[in-house]
Amino acid sequence: MSDNQVIALLAGSAVFVVLMIAFYVVCIIGNWKIFTKAGQAGWKSIIPLYNTYVELKFTWRPEMFFVGLALGILMALGSVIANPVFAAISGVAGIGALVFEVIECNKLSKAFGHGAGFTVGLIFLAPIFRLILGFGDAQYVGNPSK
Repeated sequence: MSDNQVIALLAGSAVFVVLMIAFYVVCIIGNWKIFTKAGQAGWKSIIPLYNTYVELKFTWRPEMFFVGLALGILMALGSVIANPVFAAISGVAGIGALVFEVIECNKLSKAFGHGAGFTVGLIFLAPIFRLILGFGDAQYVGNPSK
């Protein structure tokens, strides 16, 4: 590998890292505002796993956190254990996790008075639509599961 190729690789990697940090900061800002609108402390949105638990409290049911966690563990086991049975379980768990995430996005959308179109936006452009929820005029209308 030549010096120019190494420099180009390092520059590309640096740009990628900066973009990922910016992406993460945008997600934090959007989630902080969403949590605040829902009557939760904003800091709860930056703690991994706990933020999901808290979000499920104001959008769905907190017990669903353990369903999502179990799906994630099953997916991870399928990728670690080289066994066709675990691979199949991992695949089914992956589909379950996808369905779980779609339902969660729909519940979040409904909790702020939006419909199916906003749900699609949360699925495909989550950081942007979370910023819209946080900084837009949408108000928390309550847990749609209650």
